[in-house]
Amino acid sequence: MEFTEITEKEYTKFWENHPLKTFLSAPEISKLREKSGWTTYYVGVKDKKRLVAATMLLAHPRHFHKYEFYSPRGYLLDFENKELVTFFTEELKKYIKEKKGYIFRVDPYLIYKERDIDGNIVENGIDHSDIVEHLKSLGFKKVPTPQMEQVGWMFSLGLDGKTEEQILKEMKPNTRNTIRKAEKFGITVNEITYDELDRFQSIMEETSKRKGFSNRKLSYYQEMYKLFHDKEEVKFFITELNLKEYIHRLEEEKKEKEEKIKSLSDAKYNEGAKKNLTNEIESINKRIQESEEIIKEKNTDIITLSGSMFMLIQPEVIYLSSGNYEEFMKFNSQYLIQWELIKYGIEKGFKKHNFYGIPENINEHPKDYGIYEFKRGFNGYVEELIGEYELPITWHFQLIKMIHKMKGEK
Repeated sequence: MEFTEITEKEYTKFWENHPLKTFLSAPEISKLREKSGWTTYYVGVKDKKRLVAATMLLAHPRHFHKYEFYSPRGYLLDFENKELVTFFTEELKKYIKEKKGYIFRVDPYLIYKERDIDGNIVENGIDHSDIVEHLKSLGFKKVPTPQMEQVGWMFSLGLDGKTEEQILKEMKPNTRNTIRKAEKFGITVNEITYDELDRFQSIMEETSKRKGFSNRKLSYYQEMYKLFHDKEEVKFFITELNLKEYIHRLEEEKKEKEEKIKSLSDAKYNEGAKKNLTNEIESINKRIQESEEIIKEKNTDIITLSGSMFMLIQPEVIYLSSGNYEEFMKFNSQYLIQWELIKYGIEKGFKKHNFYGIPENINEHPKDYGIYEFKRGFNGYVEELIGEYELPITWHFQLIKMIHKMKGEK
């Protein structure tokens, strides 16, 4: 076997056909990182001139003119081949040291232990504990979950071989009913263009302030669009509601219920049905009034409800980012966005709809359990990745870690 630098073209071809590929290991990500001062290297292992392992290395200057090295979602190789993993790691250590690196971080896109919809380990399922132990034997140290750069736990829905009808049927009843209501309201899911990304960023800004997370700058979404959109590998959506049409639908529904009441006799056994219909009409009247007030307040018939960003790189559709305007969350438009992208994934032959990050050890009901509950309603399974690891390269590792800790940095 031969360790060697490879070209971006060689790496891209290898990445495109590798089962562990994801958008974070795409060469386009290096272009995004380079705008923040990172340098990119591509390296691999060839066996009889055939590439059998590769990774994208990103390097960033830190203290003492030393560099942090990171392989996002790398390596791309067969982790069951321990000889190959060992050879690649030992050669990488030499290579990184030559490039003045003091640390190497890696977070492979590899399942740790197979889990079911509730987060429980599947008996006789996938178990890559031996791979984790092998990485540790090579000197890798597990990074605690709160310090990880990428998500470690995800929730996914298999699409391979399934129909829309089958997936809809397998959803939780409440999720299915919420989708139908959103469709009934007349909510539309619209893909937005590069020039409209400020609308998405505004939604994310409002959401980040409400939920207490750090929102990305508009430039990030613009760069992701420029890097991936031409190949239809990123899409941004917003949901909208035409309030005048919504009011019209409500009025039609109200008429139907009023006619239903008229059709019922004054018999005592109809009293319950009449009361229920009357309550439903009162609810409709309230929604009509609220909608008319919104039109007056916003001075527009069409309101924006929510937005989402999806990565679409075979074999999976990834639900990467989303936000809602709090005052319009009652319309539950995010359910409709998910359903539209699930249908898109089936149509285009994707194998999986990845709802992406959820809290770890979800079966223990941690904080933010509601994030998982929303995703769980669509049916699917929990995915636990093997996590992030760091490999000390030189003695500067401990010193720089201590400096970062003192400064409150990662």
